[in-house]
Amino acid sequence: MSAESGVPTFRDALTGLWSRFDAERLATPGAFRGDPDLVWGWYRWRAAQVLRARPNAGHDALATLECLGHDVHVVTQNVDDLHERAGSTRVEHLHGRLLRSRCADCGAWREPDPIVAPYDGPDDGRREAPPRCERCTGPLRPDVVWFGEALPERAWDAAVSATAGADRVVVVGTSGLVQPAASLPTLARRRGVPVLEINPSRSALTHDVDDYWAMPASMGLLRFVDSLGAV
Repeated sequence: MSAESGVPTFRDALTGLWSRFDAERLATPGAFRGDPDLVWGWYRWRAAQVLRARPNAGHDALATLECLGHDVHVVTQNVDDLHERAGSTRVEHLHGRLLRSRCADCGAWREPDPIVAPYDGPDDGRREAPPRCERCTGPLRPDVVWFGEALPERAWDAAVSATAGADRVVVVGTSGLVQPAASLPTLARRRGVPVLEINPSRSALTHDVDDYWAMPASMGLLRFVDSLGAV
């Protein structure tokens, strides 16, 4: 979804300084404990890219549906804020929020948030020491879900509730391989909810959906909105 806005996917964000690392080696609690400057630097670089991006037509289409009175719930594995900037108000971030940080030790937030401070590093990124918590002096970390960590309970419960109560589910641009998020379309199907997949290429979910549109996210969502006669 966000790739069309110029935000690299998780594994595509491994260029320049980061090209010699696997994404999994930069996105674990152990990686942060072992080399916090490297991990914080990568996320600061990624945050700067998100802040430069703008919502695309797909984000706008979902926000338009909500604005017109449809009960739209967005469940996303993306960690950016492009849905919110487009105008969507019911957004559940299953993998956390990149543009927010918290203390790795006590969990406290810090305002203003240093992860969104102006970035003056090189285009290919740099190592950067994480700021310290004002409460306990522990290091700040991005408020995202790393490998081996549980999803935010409130966001997951809200996603399950929205899926169970939906009259239709649209799956956009996912590989369908990351659990437990990939189980949501199956939950919908078991409850008799029609599922549409919009994806340029087939995914692990394609065989189990009611309809599949082979196209980019923005094109497919505009077509979906048009099919509802919403605009």
